[in-house]
Amino acid sequence: MEKIASFTVNHLKLLPGIYVSRKDRVGKEIVTTFDIRMTAPNREPVINTAEIHTIEHLGATFLRNHPAWKDKVIYFGPMGCRTGFYMILAGDLESKDVVDLVTEMFTFISEYKGEVPGAAPRDCGNYLDMNLPLAKIVAKRFLENTLKDIDETHLIYPE
Repeated sequence: MEKIASFTVNHLKLLPGIYVSRKDRVGKEIVTTFDIRMTAPNREPVINTAEIHTIEHLGATFLRNHPAWKDKVIYFGPMGCRTGFYMILAGDLESKDVVDLVTEMFTFISEYKGEVPGAAPRDCGNYLDMNLPLAKIVAKRFLENTLKDIDETHLIYPE
């Protein structure tokens, strides 16, 4: 079998950032998959399941309610390796096109107060695996260390 595109990225050089993972044609439309990489793979600790699950709930809720982007949101969820998230949006987009959206989302997460949306047995298959205080710390770290003053080395996959 052919190696899929995400397994051809050199994870030993990959930095936290926002990358275009792939673009797919669906009928006449293009959908863009973004790699929102929060930790340096194989060099930094992965995100714990409780924090990544909390960020998933908050991020998906934020995106699906965003006044300008909600109709373009296809998916937001964690990578199996727990180093970040995939965000799929309708449109032929580049990383720089979504920096403001991702920054806004992680600001929302880092400042969130209250009950985590969907963190109830009726709404979620593993509602107890949540950690809002640590999710906020992880989100703030990504904001401060990566999204603030983001440059091309954090927007385009390394060779």
